[in-house]
Amino acid sequence: MTTGNLLNIQPSELKFPFELRKQSSCSMQLTNKSDQYVAFKVKTTNPKKYCVRPNTGVVLPGATCNVTVTMQAQKETPPDMQCKDKFLLQSVIAPNGATSKDITQDMFNKEEGKVVEEFKLRVVYIPANPPSLVPEGSQEGYSPKAPSLENGNQISSMFSAVHVVFYVTKSLEETKDNLFQATRSPEAPKEKFSEGWTMISKLIEEKSAALQQNQRLHQQLDLLTKEVSRSRAGGFPPKFVVLVALLGVLIGYLIRRT
Repeated sequence: MTTGNLLNIQPSELKFPFELRKQSSCSMQLTNKSDQYVAFKVKTTNPKKYCVRPNTGVVLPGATCNVTVTMQAQKETPPDMQCKDKFLLQSVIAPNGATSKDITQDMFNKEEGKVVEEFKLRVVYIPANPPSLVPEGSQEGYSPKAPSLENGNQISSMFSAVHVVFYVTKSLEETKDNLFQATRSPEAPKEKFSEGWTMISKLIEEKSAALQQNQRLHQQLDLLTKEVSRSRAGGFPPKFVVLVALLGVLIGYLIRRT
């Protein structure tokens, strides 16, 4: 926070999330700490690059005014993400009852006996999407290539694999039951037995492949569980935590069935 005799200015520097070819905005709050009307004006060293709303105004005693600064979309990234642009905020006592329509340039001219407060604010660029850092003290065997928690495709593929295991197991049980019922009927043709055993053999092969996929799911689930416990301080969405728990219950059920 920057403070003077007339206004408190927060923040003391303008931070813009920087992303190529996209506009970005930041805001500052001007609080009148005096018992008089205060007029303000915002200037910048690069007026074509920024839009300030409002760029002039009057703040009543004890009141706060929000100023939004919008940076136009940029076509290239500056070296080292450094910006030399600056803003100048001028403030001066205004007549009681004054409005933004009463503000003139002459009000901010420095004259003898007139106090014009000036504050310079620098521009800071911050990455719009900062890279996530791997927590320190990671356990042995933890891989940074664990399934991304922000990638819904990982969760979708895991549920698809679980569905295959469930479907193959169910189909195998139904085929065994049907074949058993067929053997109890003396009129059952031999072709039915042959077809039944062929189907069972095929399902057994599919079940074996599905169980291998089930093992891979367990490994992914272990990694997800470690990542959840490791990143609780970062605050995972509750829906995701519930999703991982349900996935563990479903896999456990399938293992008991197989």
